[in-house]
Amino acid sequence: MEKSRGPSRRTFLKQAAVLSVPAVSAPGVFDAFELSPVAKTLQNYTFLFQGDSITDGNRTRDMDWNHVLGHGYAYLIAARLWYQYPTSGFHFFNRGVSGNQITDLTWRWQEDTIALKPDLVSILIGINDVSNAVNGNKNCTVTGFEHDYRALLKQTKEELPAVELVICEPFVLPVGKREDQWNEYHREITGRQEVARRLAEEFGAIYIPLQDRFNAAAKKYPPGEFWLWDGVHPMPNGHELIAIEWIRRVGKKLKFPVVSENR
Repeated sequence: MEKSRGPSRRTFLKQAAVLSVPAVSAPGVFDAFELSPVAKTLQNYTFLFQGDSITDGNRTRDMDWNHVLGHGYAYLIAARLWYQYPTSGFHFFNRGVSGNQITDLTWRWQEDTIALKPDLVSILIGINDVSNAVNGNKNCTVTGFEHDYRALLKQTKEELPAVELVICEPFVLPVGKREDQWNEYHREITGRQEVARRLAEEFGAIYIPLQDRFNAAAKKYPPGEFWLWDGVHPMPNGHELIAIEWIRRVGKKLKFPVVSENR
């Protein structure tokens, strides 16, 4: 999928940088942050984010900490949790790859997921499957998506029995060419959203609903300017929306404090 560019990326980097200031630059900054007894059970916990370009966030493939986690929701989540729990030993990996469909995850799952032995795997996938189906690829069916997604989750649970699974709902808004083909996009995304919900229940995964959140946000502010610049890829605000919903729901299960949403 195409990448976002222009002023919005500069704005996002400026905002994200504020969240990740090292403790050594501000003595006493963590005086108010202490690990709760429950949080201590998550010591050295490893979080892995998987998906397509929305997760990829233009990440680098090296150890440049300015960019290795990408410039999206995965970075915001990592920055916030690292900041709140500086001595937790949390580890965060981003293995999102731009353009990926569910079949691409399957092909690289052993190396990019199983081998990392994460405690939690968060998956956001489906919009490329939708776009390819809309554009006439007969191999991209909802049935095939469900088959491959279930097989991937089954493999994960077999090889990592204790892993916590997080399934994020794929989403889209009627902006740009998505608006021009809205009936087709709505039909294809709805089918895959139903699959994601069904599989989350089947595998006991934490489910992160996002479509309704974006729909509600788009009623308040123009979707292309504030949320998904092309109907698919989030603006900085959109990544923040995902991060808030993710931390709220994952935090409830893992019992770390939930980020408040003062809107």
